[in-house]
Amino acid sequence: MFRDIGQLVLLAWQTFLALPQVWRQRRKVFEQLFEMGNASLFVACIVSIFIGGVITLQTGPTLVERGLASAVGGLVGLSMCKELGPVMMAILIAGRIGSAIAAEIGSMAVYQEIDALRTMNISIVRYLVLPRVVAISIALPALTIFAIMVGWLGGAIVANYNTQISISFQGFFTNLRQVVEVGDVVKGVVKAFVFAVVIGVVTCHQGLKTIGGPRGIGRSVTKAVVNSIVLILILDYFVTRILMEFKS
Repeated sequence: MFRDIGQLVLLAWQTFLALPQVWRQRRKVFEQLFEMGNASLFVACIVSIFIGGVITLQTGPTLVERGLASAVGGLVGLSMCKELGPVMMAILIAGRIGSAIAAEIGSMAVYQEIDALRTMNISIVRYLVLPRVVAISIALPALTIFAIMVGWLGGAIVANYNTQISISFQGFFTNLRQVVEVGDVVKGVVKAFVFAVVIGVVTCHQGLKTIGGPRGIGRSVTKAVVNSIVLILILDYFVTRILMEFKS
């Protein structure tokens, strides 16, 4: 366990040191970014609109009963910005993109392609890890912003058409603008960036240490996704605690 943690930290540090070389790998970064966005955008849209709808559906009637109907928009807005938007998108990306990264690099490790790259004196970190970590660090915050806005729309639709709530679109978004500040969205994006780096490093690390043929690839993919999600949920607490020290 401690050996894995040490290797993970070392890989993260090596990736950080390789950042000045990212421009040379820009083509790979753009390729990875396109693949990640293309694979996740539609799913992110569906998930987000229903998350926003569920928050409204569960909290709206109770708030209306207590005469707090005007607070529904702000509640949904803050929930999507600070917690559900970044966390749910991170879990989605870990499962959809992280698994693909681990499988791809794991296949290269099993079939000795990584050994061939080392033989040619090609840096594994710069060639394989850096483009994927940078791409996912751009993709996840962007998807989070998109998910937040789609979640707001989902909440507004449910608030408007659910007979127990019956709040107009104008009323919903008026309250949302009164409560949600730019700083709240920024905090969500910061969370998403931290989660993205974790997902990228963990999945690349797990792929690089793959052994044992196709079965080993399956094990690496499973470990990569599970470890990423566990770290996301653990870091969510600590990042939230740190961000709470900064006023919106």
